[in-house]
Amino acid sequence: MTLFRLDASIRIDGSTSREIADIVEQEWLASHPGDKVVNRHIGVEPVPATAWANAVAAGATDEAARTPEQREAVALARTLADELINADAILFAVPLYNYGVSQHFKTYVDLLLTAPNAVGQPFLAGKPVVLATVRGGAYGAGTPREGWDHSTPYLKRIIADVWGAELTVVEREFTLVGVNPALDQFTETAAAMHAAALDAAREAGKALGALPNGL
Repeated sequence: MTLFRLDASIRIDGSTSREIADIVEQEWLASHPGDKVVNRHIGVEPVPATAWANAVAAGATDEAARTPEQREAVALARTLADELINADAILFAVPLYNYGVSQHFKTYVDLLLTAPNAVGQPFLAGKPVVLATVRGGAYGAGTPREGWDHSTPYLKRIIADVWGAELTVVEREFTLVGVNPALDQFTETAAAMHAAALDAAREAGKALGALPNGL
């Protein structure tokens, strides 16, 4: 079996989204020792920003007349789709950046949605996906920043509603407590949220690993 893992954090060391995803991956591997994990880290090796425009242009151009850049974009889009289609389970680690979705993940999604083997269809229908997402502050109901998280709803819409995946979300808030002194008053709350997120990651990873043949 194969687990596909994508990270969108711009960090490797100290990344809180990676911490959660690492636990999910470890639990999956505990159920599938020796099985394959395919990694793509778009936070440090981003999809080219020009690829989407080239892929869109290629779709309106006869194949024989396409530029080398257009052909490369189409090939990359197909590769991105194949990575998801060929996986038995999928793990996305995508943090909230500046109140919105990571630009790296948005670029990835835009290009992927042009792929001939993905466009216009729920190409991940029924496939198990875990989304690990983190937020520096608190955005829950009743907080001053309620409604400012414009990433998580988008991620759910794309992964579950557009792609059709069976989605489990593991979330952690207040990751900037201990980094930003203005948030020191929330230390205990943040610690509880951290512990809960790690527990949720373990449960999500175990559940992902227990699914037969990724279904």
